[in-house]
Amino acid sequence: MRLGSGTFATCCVAIEVLGIAVFLRGFFPAPVRSSARAEHGAEPPAPEPSAGASSNWTTLPSPLFSKVVIVLIDALRDDFVFGSKGVKFMPYTTYLVEKGASHSFVAEAKPPTVTMPRIKALMTGSLPGFVDVVRNLNSPALLEDNETWVKLFPKHFAEYDGTTSFFVSDYTEVDNNVTRHLDKVLKRGDWDMLILHYLGLDHIGHISGPNSPLIGHKLSEMDSVLMKIHTSLQSKERETPLPNLLVLCGDHGMSETGSHGASSMEEVNTPLILISSAFERKPGDIRHPKHVQQTDVAATLAIALGLPIPKDSVGSLLFPVVEGRPMREQLRFLHLNTVQLSKLLQENVPSYEKDPGFEQFKMSERLHGNWIRLYLEEKHSEVLFNLGSKVLRQYLAALKTLSLSLSTQVAQYDMYSMMVGTVVVLEVLTLLLLSVPQALHRKAELEVPLSSPGFSLLFYLVILVLSAVHVIVCTSAESSCYFCGLSWLAAGGVMVLASALLCVIVSVLTNVLVGGNTSRKNPVHPSSRWSELDLLILLGTAGHVLSLGASSFVEEEHQTWYFLVNTLCLALSQETYRNYFLGDDSEPPCGLHVEQGLDGATPAWQDGSACDALERDKGHRSPSPSQVLRGHEKWMVLASPWLILACCRLLRSLNQTGVQWAHRPDLGHWLTSSDHKAELSVLAAISLLVVFVLVQRGCSSVSKAALALGLLGVYCYRAAIGSVQFPWRPASQDISKGIIEARFVYIFVLGILFTGTKDLLKSQVIAADFKLKTVGLWEIHSGLVLLAALLFRPHNLPVLAFSLLIQTLMTKFIWKPLRHDAAEITVMHYWFGQAFFYFQGNSNNIATVDISAGFVGLDTYVEIPAVLLTAFGTYAGPVLWASHLVYFLSSETRSSSALSHACFCYALICSIPVSTYIVLVTSLRYHLFIWSVFSPKLLYEGMHLLITAAVCVFFTAMDQTRLTQS
Repeated sequence: MRLGSGTFATCCVAIEVLGIAVFLRGFFPAPVRSSARAEHGAEPPAPEPSAGASSNWTTLPSPLFSKVVIVLIDALRDDFVFGSKGVKFMPYTTYLVEKGASHSFVAEAKPPTVTMPRIKALMTGSLPGFVDVVRNLNSPALLEDNETWVKLFPKHFAEYDGTTSFFVSDYTEVDNNVTRHLDKVLKRGDWDMLILHYLGLDHIGHISGPNSPLIGHKLSEMDSVLMKIHTSLQSKERETPLPNLLVLCGDHGMSETGSHGASSMEEVNTPLILISSAFERKPGDIRHPKHVQQTDVAATLAIALGLPIPKDSVGSLLFPVVEGRPMREQLRFLHLNTVQLSKLLQENVPSYEKDPGFEQFKMSERLHGNWIRLYLEEKHSEVLFNLGSKVLRQYLAALKTLSLSLSTQVAQYDMYSMMVGTVVVLEVLTLLLLSVPQALHRKAELEVPLSSPGFSLLFYLVILVLSAVHVIVCTSAESSCYFCGLSWLAAGGVMVLASALLCVIVSVLTNVLVGGNTSRKNPVHPSSRWSELDLLILLGTAGHVLSLGASSFVEEEHQTWYFLVNTLCLALSQETYRNYFLGDDSEPPCGLHVEQGLDGATPAWQDGSACDALERDKGHRSPSPSQVLRGHEKWMVLASPWLILACCRLLRSLNQTGVQWAHRPDLGHWLTSSDHKAELSVLAAISLLVVFVLVQRGCSSVSKAALALGLLGVYCYRAAIGSVQFPWRPASQDISKGIIEARFVYIFVLGILFTGTKDLLKSQVIAADFKLKTVGLWEIHSGLVLLAALLFRPHNLPVLAFSLLIQTLMTKFIWKPLRHDAAEITVMHYWFGQAFFYFQGNSNNIATVDISAGFVGLDTYVEIPAVLLTAFGTYAGPVLWASHLVYFLSSETRSSSALSHACFCYALICSIPVSTYIVLVTSLRYHLFIWSVFSPKLLYEGMHLLITAAVCVFFTAMDQTRLTQS
């Protein structure tokens, strides 16, 4: 079966997406879980240890508090309470921390630091899997044993008022909706637990970062809420037999850019303050809280409320909460906690008896039994106190060791699913590499052998072997396996696909080996050689792939792409100087070159990828660039690489990204500070003007008007939400959500995209109208540019302007004159797209994803638009460079194979890193930084591959249009 190179590459990428999905499902481990589920009913509590004497304590301890109020402030960083901001904006809380009846801690949240997994950790004591970051925007019901939120914990609250938590532009109303019922609820006494989740602080962080003046106002508001609750609880304690407990905590912190999701200190450290009259007042200033784990909260609240500790909890009791209780109660609390952790260890660790924590637990239990015997004999003695203190220390050590052992058990990988996904991905990569000679041939077609008898025999043998392996693995697996849980139809489909790919690889490899022997006997192109640019592309791609094996290079991957782009500019500069000053006597590469026509210099494609075209062109070599371009154009060609290099250097100063230098101030921080709103406004206006000038040149008159109005609407939207300002409007004027302005821009985006699509459809009918297709492709590119301008934050608009400027310079002064082929131009577009991904301020850190882009123009959370807008806002750089590549190859060439070659090269250069990376993370799955560094990068690679699949579909659609016209 014959397929075009583009169609073949698109199919390969689609299969690769399937393989990556299976690998991801196996890689992100199943969390530590108890086999006893909540619906089976609560188990009776473990009895008090005894040593020769019977204990009469076989029930749960009584509650320590009458009412518990949990105030959870989203994205509350520890220094917002314990640092200078807390002293300035939260005076009442600061007083309680320093001199009040309270216990203060810094609770460390494990990555991923996003809301849904952190609530699960707080309420169940379990460690959610890293893949929960993907499910964060649509939290499913939690079935584990827990204490319970409306959507995450349905049917648990007697009374609730849920609010829309994902509309990040709202930081006032979303908190007012929480506080509006507070006075009424506090006056009543018919409740046991009250949970208040405030989201405004998190939304402010996403909008303007942790240094925004809005942060101080929100902290003051939260301090007032805390004072109101604490005062009310104190006044009600005369009516209750037990004291009340007020808990102030955060689910995660906030990075220096205002986001969260990764593992920086600012994101993982959150305050935890327990306030109750049951605690002793502090004698002096205490501002150095002890560090604990966020999972410790669930066990502590369970003991405080007289409830069983959640079975999946890996946390330890915060001992200061119970240190004022009698010794027997303290030991009972610690015993219940260690019994629960030891049971969880037994169910998840086969060799649990050798675990140091389990051995310490058994020793503690024996000592506890001896203490009980002594306690029943004589309740007051120095020996009893000393032995009790020893048992306490032993229990606390056992708790710490058990908790640590269970936390390390999170890395239980589904190796079978990982291997299946890896095999599929590597098969696709091997097939792409073997297909390079045929795919980049001038016909841009290749033969896929699917019907030969040898293929059929091998295919059925492989199917039988894979089926046998599947049965053996799935019947002998001790732990759960995703691939084994699939239906036989689904699993069989994947096995058929893997078998077919293997057989195709064998057939293609046989043809390559046979063809290779023939070509060695009869060399066709003995003079063919690699250019310096080809060597740079090869070495650069290989170097980038190899760098992914080091955690530091993954964290600072932007440096790799900056280096590659800068080196590319220098290589292009060297090539232009050689062509213009030294002349180029070597054989011209097959591809884009300038031919002297009747009307002067016009670009044409001379069959891009096959070197056999050189033989035909020897007698009529096209003139060199120095013979075609004269005057200022020549000097612009010479200066263009250096201008592009200067633009890239300026963009590097705009957003500090990565890890090592992310904390350093950059131009973006300076522009987004409240003191420089005027400068930001001027820069945003100039950037939008540059965008219009560079984009409008290829649009129709109607699209030009829509583009102008759309860019004006972008500025109006940013002014409406307070990011920039108009000269005639005071900065202190009230801001809005900008819903109308953003939707105004969306109308023009859709209008421009519709106009471009209409022109493309027309060009299919009117085969001779090549200009109509060119205009249609540019209008689609223009619509995407306008959408990016709307979603980018104002300080990032220069990134968009520089991107268009570099595309213009490369098109006019580098790609046209220097006769690069489709493969080289494709790789250059890919490299610049990757560089601009990081110029936007992105990184391999989940915290740099700007989720506010997904809510531009939305007044409520709508899942599909929010996800699509966030994805486009994050990957706007690669998408815009890919769309420009389609336009350039379609408009500047007449070759029928250019788009097919470009699609194949784009798929190949995206597949190499992702295929290599899944092998690397498999081998590094027990690395110290697997969750903080390598796992987020894996999610980025999976998403990038999905974007690549969409780009390849667009390539193929445009290629089919070209074939239809020809």
